[in-house]
Order: sequence, then structure tokens, then C-alpha cells
Amino acid sequence: MEKPEPGTDEWLNQAPETVVEPDLPIVDPHHHLWPSASDRDYGPAELLRDARSGHRVEQTVFVECGAAYRPDGPMEFATVGETEFVAGEGARDSHQLIRGIVGHTDLRLPDLDAVLDAHEAAGQGLFRGIRDALARAREPHESLVGDAPANLYQDPAFRAGVVRLGERGLLYESWHYHYQNREFLKLARAAPSTTMVLDHFGGPLGVGPYAGKREEIFQEWKADIAELARCENVVSKLGGMGMAANGFGWNTADRPPTSDEFIAAQARYYLHTVECFGPERCMFESNFPVDRQSLSYRTLWNAFKKMTADFAASERADMFAGTAQRVYRLALHP
Repeated sequence: MEKPEPGTDEWLNQAPETVVEPDLPIVDPHHHLWPSASDRDYGPAELLRDARSGHRVEQTVFVECGAAYRPDGPMEFATVGETEFVAGEGARDSHQLIRGIVGHTDLRLPDLDAVLDAHEAAGQGLFRGIRDALARAREPHESLVGDAPANLYQDPAFRAGVVRLGERGLLYESWHYHYQNREFLKLARAAPSTTMVLDHFGGPLGVGPYAGKREEIFQEWKADIAELARCENVVSKLGGMGMAANGFGWNTADRPPTSDEFIAAQARYYLHTVECFGPERCMFESNFPVDRQSLSYRTLWNAFKKMTADFAASERADMFAGTAQRVYRLALHP
């Protein structure tokens, strides 16, 4: 019999779990979405399937993924199409699940304010900021796809764009690789009035030239996270390490991990980050559907709940919902 493909329902269903603490309110501050006509298989219906798979997910935040760009018109406004698409889906959703949008633009644009104005208008009240990520792969590998310009964090125009976001009450968000955490740190220090969101722990890698170096990289990463936490304008997302680039290998395994196996492999990253930043500056994220290549939505949030079982109720309330609601200015449902 042919083995099921990782990431498929058949593969994920090999590790069924009962939902832990089904009544705990959750805000998922990091997921993606693509139009149904695209070649990606994660649209509004799939998001709702995951969000309603047992956990009490009350709100979500969409983060840019290159979806639904405008096919014509001025090139600098192409990314506004993504914000339009997501806001439209949010308006049609009777569940009011998507309550925030992080879009994309090149922050070096000379007419940045005009583009941000367009995103604000297209967002129908949901637009919260920009992810113009620093991610740049130093070595070629199929799992390393970051292609940001070299030394983007040093570009005066880029830094001015990050500062401008803060002046407008918008946030800046980045995903990148572990060896770029110091770049993100320098950027955070250069724009102290802009709220900056660190995605996916700053991307500790485990493939290509980084395979077999997990302990060495972990020690470097630990020090960088501790230093980043000293920047009061930085908040951290907890998650996003189910990607192939992180090298845990679940995306090619015969079956997905259980929540306990996930915790055994990754809990130290979560607990160190929470220790450094504090629960009030940390928020759990799903990074779906990207992390779906490694485990199910139900299993992922079970792991988050289990690994924080000993935290105070107020601390867990921050990490599972409160921090995201504050950072992304999410309106509570009436």
C-alpha cells in the first residue's frame, strides 16, 4: 500500500488526539490564505476547517504570503490586492474570524505613504502593518527561500520606512533565519517607536549546511533571543518551526508527531523565549498551512496548551489571546 503524503488529511489522521482544554480562548495571529482559483489549497473554507477542529479559536490575523496581487496598474500598488482579497473574505465570513491583516510592500518606496493609504482603505478597518521580511538565504538549498536584498536592515530608505510605520500606528513584522537575528536587533534599536514582531523564533535552521548543528545553533540563538528581548518594542510569536527548513524531519516522516513528541523536540525554544520576553510579549501562532506539512492544527495547539500547563492563568491568557489582541488592536466581538 502506498504511504500517505505528508501534510494530507490521510497522513495527519494517523496521529489523532483529543482536544486539550477545548474552552480556552485562542487568537491565532499568524496564518495565510490564497484565493480558491490559485494553485494553493488553503482558502477560507480550509482555514475555517482548522479553526473549528476542536479548539476555541475566536480570532485570527492574516499575514502576507504573496496572494492575489493586482495583475495590472502601478507596480508599487500590486500588493494592495492581497489586502483587498483578505478583507473581502473577512467581510463575507459570518464567523468574523479574520480580524487583522498584515500586508506587504517594499518599505523603501519613495511614495510609501500613498501605498500604505491604499492598504488602509482596502483593509476595511483590518489593516495593521507590513511584513517586508529580512529573510535572505546565505547558501542555496531547496528549503531556504528567503530572497531579500543583502543587508536590507542597513538601507537608510528601509529604516525610514520602518520608522514611518510606527509614526502611522502600524507595526513591522519579519521572518528571517537565525543568523539574521542580529540584523533584526539592530533594526529594532534603530526604530524604537515602531512595534516589531519577530516571526517563527527568528528561524533556527536545520537543513543543508546547518544539518547536524542543532546544539551549536541553539546556543547562538538563545543569546540572540535574550538580547532581542531587551528591546521593549519587540514582541515574539511562538511557533512556525514545523517548516522543512527547521530540519525536524516531520515533513518527510511516515507519520506526524504527537503533541508530546512535538514538545520533546521543541519546548525549549518556546520556554526560553517566554522566559526572556515574558508572557505579555509572546503569542502562540499556527503558521498554517505551512506548518501543516508537519502536524495537524489540533495537535499543534494541544502541544501549546500542554507545554504551558504550569503557567499562571493570566500568563496563559496573554500567550493564547491577550498579547495578540493588544499588538494587533483586535476588536472584541460584541
